[in-house]
Amino acid sequence: MHCFNQSPKLFGRKKFWIACVCLLGCQQLRAQNTVPLNDLSFFDNPSSNWKVAAGAQADIAQDEVLTLKDGSGILVNLPGKKGAKDLFTKSAYGDADLELDYMMAKGSNSGIYLQGRYEIQLLDSWGTVNPKSGDNGGIYERWDGSKPEGQQGYDGHAPRQNASRAPGLWQHMKISFQAPRFDVSGQKISNAKVLYVWLNGVLIQDNVELAGPTRGAFDNKEATTGPLRLQGDHGPVAFRNIRITSFDKPHPTLSNLKYGVYKDGVIEGDSYKKLKPESEGTSPVLSSNQGKLTNNFLIRYTGSIQIKEAGEYVFKLNVPGGKGKLRIDGVDAVMLAENRGEGKAQLQPGDHPFELLYSKTVDWVRPALGLTASGPGIREYLLSDANVSNNDPVDPILINATSNTVLRSFSDLPGGIRVTHGVNVGSPELLHYTYDLDKGMIVEIWRGGFLDATPMWHDRGDGSSRPAGSVQYLGKPVPAIEKLSDANAAWALDTAGTGYRPKGYVLNADDVPAFKYNIYGTSVNDASSVMDKGQGIHREVTLANAVDGLFYHLASGNIETLGNGLYVIDDKSYYIRIDDAAGAKPIVRDAGGKQELIIPIQKKLTYSIIF
Repeated sequence: MHCFNQSPKLFGRKKFWIACVCLLGCQQLRAQNTVPLNDLSFFDNPSSNWKVAAGAQADIAQDEVLTLKDGSGILVNLPGKKGAKDLFTKSAYGDADLELDYMMAKGSNSGIYLQGRYEIQLLDSWGTVNPKSGDNGGIYERWDGSKPEGQQGYDGHAPRQNASRAPGLWQHMKISFQAPRFDVSGQKISNAKVLYVWLNGVLIQDNVELAGPTRGAFDNKEATTGPLRLQGDHGPVAFRNIRITSFDKPHPTLSNLKYGVYKDGVIEGDSYKKLKPESEGTSPVLSSNQGKLTNNFLIRYTGSIQIKEAGEYVFKLNVPGGKGKLRIDGVDAVMLAENRGEGKAQLQPGDHPFELLYSKTVDWVRPALGLTASGPGIREYLLSDANVSNNDPVDPILINATSNTVLRSFSDLPGGIRVTHGVNVGSPELLHYTYDLDKGMIVEIWRGGFLDATPMWHDRGDGSSRPAGSVQYLGKPVPAIEKLSDANAAWALDTAGTGYRPKGYVLNADDVPAFKYNIYGTSVNDASSVMDKGQGIHREVTLANAVDGLFYHLASGNIETLGNGLYVIDDKSYYIRIDDAAGAKPIVRDAGGKQELIIPIQKKLTYSIIF
């Protein structure tokens, strides 16, 4: 991994091969169990501190305040002062994936216990620079009370970076868990693992082995299954969109494997069937390590795949440096593919004949063959040997912002939008943003790592970079300032007819940029600074002279007014706070099926983007 503090030099292309297949974080087509939250019947004997509601709102300034809106769809814990208890599912789970949204009250503390024994910490860690195992997304430590003071806690795992959002905002977490394994006598033969934890779009835990239950486990006896447990005795927290995927079915197996290796073989048509194999035989496993040919060869496997559970199966075929195909029951499950391919097959229980073809023709690529399968109740599983290429991997080119850093690049936004005149501004407080010079607005803001410049500098590059942390997009780019005949007039999508002229930026003594542009006959100075503890960005927009009818565009999307100049945007994704508008009143208006937050601007406007 390359990390740079300034613009990196172009490095030569690297190629390396990984002797395993990465199964973590893969999108798999499988049945999910969405937890119904119209009532609490999914849970075992819930205590009175657990409720269902239609909405929840935290106070960004007051500790442990969570107010509810009557209804259903959201699970809420209001622990009060005493008698609060944890919440357990009625069902027990072994290998499982969990995905959910949650909202922390300010200063609140909670946790998710996998199998009731292994805790993923939930905490209001907003603004924490160096997170520990007890912070949001950490795997909580184990505990040994017999050790000396200060040494009882051990084996905790801090998140890789703090991707936490502010109190009252919805956060998204994905967890993949592998249960401990036991032999027939009940002896543990492998530890439990947290395969991954993603928080707000950032991988914060990766393949962490758990030697035993964490502190606070409901028991210390590990087992193949256990209930999902939500901590209820610490602080207010809300959950929604809870989905549990259980992997409790036996995976497919291969048998009766036979292979043939052909020189100069091709897959198209059936001409390879007329060739005499250079070598042939039986094999205990699918592998590219058959015969002595390293290029211009074809490997053909035949055999049976045994299916235990009826349903739709997804197969992924990895064939670096060539082409491949997978047929099951004489039907293409993976169509002819170059380097890699994916396909589906609806299969019934029983043995199914299959044929797998791998034609290797690119001489500089090392031979490797990989086949994975996933299906109903089956986590993606490697059916071949471990000699699997990751298909020309790229050593990522990462840029750190150990000081205030400015780097220009293209930036790609949701909806296929490319910002071609973007300026990325990084800070050592780990709070960064992208400014669109074409519109005079910030289009994305993120916390954590600064930039992944791999697409800009790898190989020939495409000029783009992407955030290396937890990103919040700020809507479709539009001109920040517009002249309106009245507060209901449509906002233009571009700057045509406005006299807009970008004037670049000026760095202050700390290398923080202030952007400058002309529009509607006035000069604009647009400066942003990072708030304390990286909790957001404070914006100060100053006009050289007032122009009648000018408005400033603050946000678009779903907008809730919270009072005292505070607004929460896009289903509680981020806050806008008006700090000083010289007496002007913000306006929330309907525009094209969505809402817009705009405000008249005369000489100066200061506001904050908080997330």
